[in-house]
Formats: sequence, C-alpha cells, structure tokens
Amino acid sequence: MAVGAGQLGRQVTIALIEDLDVVVEGVRSWVAADREARASIIAVGNSIETAMSDPGRTADVVVLDLGLGDREISKQWIERVATLSDAGLRVVVYSIHAGPLLVTEALRAGASAFLDKRTERDQFVDTVVAVALDQPVVTPSTAGGLLNSVQLSKREREALQYLFQGMKLASIATRLTKENGEHVSVPTVKDYLNRARAKFAAAGRPCRSNYALLARCIDLGLITPDEIEDY
Repeated sequence: MAVGAGQLGRQVTIALIEDLDVVVEGVRSWVAADREARASIIAVGNSIETAMSDPGRTADVVVLDLGLGDREISKQWIERVATLSDAGLRVVVYSIHAGPLLVTEALRAGASAFLDKRTERDQFVDTVVAVALDQPVVTPSTAGGLLNSVQLSKREREALQYLFQGMKLASIATRLTKENGEHVSVPTVKDYLNRARAKFAAAGRPCRSNYALLARCIDLGLITPDEIEDY
C-alpha cells in the first residue's frame, strides 16, 4: 500500500503525454524518487490517445505537454486539453510555454493546474497528487492565470448551471454528452463540480455551500441569474 496517497488510499496513477525522451525519463525519476511513493506512471505516449485508451484512461491525472510534435504552440493544444477534460480526465499541463494568457486559456479549456518545465521535483509530485484528490492547488504559473478571475471550463460551468437549477447528479449526467454522443457518468459530473470548487478555493474564494458557490459564480459573471431556472 502506498504511503501518503490521501483519500485514495493508494498511489495516484499518471498518464504522461510527452514526446521528448529526456523529459519522460526525468518525470519517471522524479516520481520514483518521491519518499512517500505517492504516485506511479501507468502510461506514456506522444498523443492524447494515450489517455483515451487503456491503461491511460484509468489514470487519476493526465500530465500533458502542450508542444507535442512541434515546439510551437498552435490551436491544437487547447483542443487537446478540452478533449481530455470533456472525457472526465484531470489534466495537469506541463509546458515550457507558461505566459499568463496561455495559462488562462488552458484553465478555461479544463486544465486543473499548470506547471512550467522549470518546476522542481517535489512541487511536480505535490501538484499531481493534489489534483488527483481534487484539492486546491496554486502553482506559480497557475497564479498568473487566476489574477483576473476563476477560470472554469465549459463543462464545469455547465455542470454548475444544472446544479443550481436543482438537478440531481444523475440528471446532470444525462444532459452532458461526449463527442461520440454518449452521456457522461455521475462520477464525471462529481469531478467537474469538485474541480470547480477547487479552483475557487485555489483563488482564495472557498465556497462551503452551493448557495455560496452560486453567489460567487454570479458575482464573477461566470453564470448570469437568467441562466438559472426551476427544474
């Protein structure tokens, strides 16, 4: 049994999407060197298909490099983050590019955290474990993206909107669909809501109740009153 795995009671599992061998081996060594053995890498590949198929799709966290196949960031990177997030996966972006606007877009696309490639070993593992447990986490890069407001993904916002209409999780799940037309699962809905709460907490705006969460969303303009209807 892994030590220090928190609420999971086991090691946090990671799918690493990276196309540079030196980075892959570096991350492997960092995870292996963690004194509490809190995490393990169960899948490695150079495309998001690694996380969309076994064993990657069972990973607690997907660590994603934005510059796959090209050292320049293109429109494809936000599509990768959004695709993984829409599939219910927790995404930690790991990139050499870490400007505030880029970080903001990654968070809006559904990333739970953003790490630049100057991150030290302990912070890397700490961040991955916190994200797996849906705990608030603010990395130096993420802090820049949170300066203006909490950045909710489309899925997180939709799940909250339905929640505020009084829907149960099962009802919300039937209204959120994947690219293939299938409904998301109830655990995936829970993940969206937990990630939204974690983002508010990370921005110094914790919400202990759904009423407080609704007030925060309206106050920040993330959801407007006319979007909340009786269910």
